[in-house]
Amino acid sequence: MNKKVMGFLTVAGSAIVLAACSSGSANSNDQVIIYSNADDEAIEVMQNTLNDKGFKGEYIIQSVGTSELGGKLLAEGKKIEADVVTMASYYIDSADAQHDMFIDLTSSKALIDETSNIQLPILGNVGSIFVNTEMLVQKGLDTPTSLKDLTDPQYKDLISIPNIMDSSTGWLLVQAVIAEYGEKEGQQILADLIGNVGPHLESSGSGPIKKVKTGEVPIGFGLRAQALDAKEEGLPIDYIDPIEGNYSLAESVAVIDKEDDEKEKKAQEIAITIANEAREQLLVQYPVALYEGENVANEPAYLKKWTSTLTVELLQQHQAIFNAAKQ
Repeated sequence: MNKKVMGFLTVAGSAIVLAACSSGSANSNDQVIIYSNADDEAIEVMQNTLNDKGFKGEYIIQSVGTSELGGKLLAEGKKIEADVVTMASYYIDSADAQHDMFIDLTSSKALIDETSNIQLPILGNVGSIFVNTEMLVQKGLDTPTSLKDLTDPQYKDLISIPNIMDSSTGWLLVQAVIAEYGEKEGQQILADLIGNVGPHLESSGSGPIKKVKTGEVPIGFGLRAQALDAKEEGLPIDYIDPIEGNYSLAESVAVIDKEDDEKEKKAQEIAITIANEAREQLLVQYPVALYEGENVANEPAYLKKWTSTLTVELLQQHQAIFNAAKQ
C-alpha cells in the first residue's frame, strides 16, 4: 500500500467492538468472523436474520469504522482476520484490485445496477440535512432547503457535519456539492459551509445527529435514516432532502478467499443469507432499491449517485478539495 493511500486512510478508532452474540455449540475456530462498518441498526437486522435462518452460534459480528476497516482491507488483504465483510462497495473493489482477495458471489435476485461479481449489495446509505425543529423556532432561523443555504451567516456555529477525512457519510455531502456546482464554486461553498460549522466538524458519521438530538446545534448533515429514526422516536427532528441531491453509497457483503473450503462454504452461505433475507428489513431503514422489484416507501426526493464508479482514488480527490476548502 503506497504512502499516499495510507495518508488518506487514517484509522477512525482503535476499538473493534463485539456487536453480535457468539454463544452456541460451534467451536470458536469454526465460527465465521464478520467485520461490518454498518450502523448498529443494520447490524441488528443482520444478526436477527442469521439467527432466524439457523446460523445462531456459528458467527461473530464485529463493528469496525469505515476508515479503519478500509485501511485493514487495503493493508492486510487475505491476511485479515475476517471471513466476511460488509463494507462500502468502493472499498471492496479497491481492495480486490490490490489483493485479489474475494471469492465470487451470486444472487437469485437481479440487481438494478451492475456491480462486480465479488460482492452483493445489502443497503444504500443516503445523505440529507436534518434539523431540530424546536431550536429553529427558538433561534428564529430559516429552514434550509439546500446545502448552499447552509452557507448563510445566520447559521454561524449552528451546523454539524461529518469530516470526509474520517467518515464516508461526509463524502455524501461533498459529492452533492461538487456535482451540482463544479469543483471551483463547490470548493468555495464548502469553505463557507465549513466556516459556519466551526467547532462542529465531526469525526463520526453519527456525530451530527447526536448534536442535533441533544440541542447542541439545530442543523446537521448525515444519514437520512438517522433522522427518520429520531423522528419516529417522537423527537423534534425532521429531515430535509437537499435540492442538490440525496447522494447514496452502497454497502455490500463479500467473502474473503481464505482457501479453507469448509469454512469458506459457510461464510458464503452467511453472506448470501444477509444479501437475500435481510433486505426486506434493511429496506425499511435504508429506502434505496438495489434489486429489481423492490418496493420502496419514503424514498428520498432527490435520490442521486455519482456519474462514474466510486473508487478510493476519487475519494482522495474529493478529500483534497475539502481540505483545501478548510484553509
